[in-house]
Amino acid sequence: MRLGSWRDEPVGPHQQAMVQVSFANEIFATLVPSLMLNHGSLSILIHPNTTNPKRDHTVDPIWIGRALGGHGEELGEEDEAEGALEVNTEPTLGV
Repeated sequence: MRLGSWRDEPVGPHQQAMVQVSFANEIFATLVPSLMLNHGSLSILIHPNTTNPKRDHTVDPIWIGRALGGHGEELGEEDEAEGALEVNTEPTLGV
């Protein structure tokens, strides 16, 4: 997993502040059930990162917790996807 952009205000189709986390496909089956059981009051949007971000956010996502609204019109059909973050296989905590 790799921590990406932290947004203190809404951005793109997201109606609330958010943080981006990317992860390798290989840990999906372990990570997602853990998030399902431990999300507390957080709403978590999990979506693919393809060359069609509108579909990624509006048709193919998975919500964990309460689903939040979005602004699909903020994304064009042919927009490029966010750049995938490099997978960090050796995470550390900054102190």
